[in-house]
Amino acid sequence: MAARILHRLRHALAGEGGRDEPAGGGDAEDCPESSELEDDTEGLSTRLSGTLSFTSHEDDEEEEEEEDGASEELEEPPQAPGAAAGAEDGEWGPAVERPSGSSLLTRQLQELWRRSRGSLAPQRLLFEVTSASVVSERSSKYVLYTIYLIRSGQFDKAPATIARRYSDFERLNRRLRCRFGCDMAGVAFPRKRLRRNFTAETIAKRSRAFEQFLSHLHSIDEIRRSPEFLEFFFLPDLRTAQRLTCTGMYREALATWANAYRLQDRLGVCSSGRFLVTLAGLAVCHQELDQLGEAHGCCEQALQLLEAQGSHPLLGPFLQAHIHLAWKVGKDKRHSEARLQDLREAGLPLQQQPSLKECLIKEPLE
Repeated sequence: MAARILHRLRHALAGEGGRDEPAGGGDAEDCPESSELEDDTEGLSTRLSGTLSFTSHEDDEEEEEEEDGASEELEEPPQAPGAAAGAEDGEWGPAVERPSGSSLLTRQLQELWRRSRGSLAPQRLLFEVTSASVVSERSSKYVLYTIYLIRSGQFDKAPATIARRYSDFERLNRRLRCRFGCDMAGVAFPRKRLRRNFTAETIAKRSRAFEQFLSHLHSIDEIRRSPEFLEFFFLPDLRTAQRLTCTGMYREALATWANAYRLQDRLGVCSSGRFLVTLAGLAVCHQELDQLGEAHGCCEQALQLLEAQGSHPLLGPFLQAHIHLAWKVGKDKRHSEARLQDLREAGLPLQQQPSLKECLIKEPLE
């Protein structure tokens, strides 16, 4: 097909040259156009080889026959039409299938996903005000803001939530500015207003301001790890759950202990003394509600955290509770019995130690 087009091009140029040629045309015979076109044709054929393809039914049939023969020779499976078209370019060869753009992109995305899952980059914590309600009491009226703590890139079936009013945020802001004056210099806090505090516009603006306020605080390392910032989130829940447990309202207490657990988990403080108290509260409430398997799991988690500690006020009570629950649910208790025996040999008066529930009730949560 290429030869036919070049042949027609050569005749067309020759015809135009004959019309433009002067009458005396003696110079044309010294350098004939046919020889000049033949030289250009060879150079043009060399440059076009393997770069362009001319489509015709005859050429397609010839190319398919050649590729089929090559496949039989290399014992390769028949190629798809797209792969056969790619082999014409001569870049991949008839026996190599050119990867499509979509499949290449898919492999790259899969590799990127595998690398991102194995990375140790910390996850970002988001603070979102999901609702705000006006609360009227006997002597006061205020707006209660409900805030969700969300880890970016994850779906939380049970969200970690807090409910705080403006005075709670103001107290946190004042405490942090007293301790971290330099770090707090660039942190914005919404001003207190004497009028129009309960309009929809004011509540919406404060909601966004509180989200930005908490996000800014969490981005500062020293403040994020400070007890003032951390206890702002979970200490009220711990106090409420302790009070509900003391009054025997175990189901309500269990929900509050569980929310305190999620809050500490989101904030990354799952190895602190407060977290051990939270596990104790969960174990006690689960046991009182005859959820022995869940109570046993809470004791196991606490003992794993206490594994490296030689002594802790809650170690003995957790060991005793774990041994009792393991016997109830049919789990292995030998390791806990051995650790308890070590405490006895070390001179710890286990007979006088309070139970886990007694420790929980007496725990000061100031």
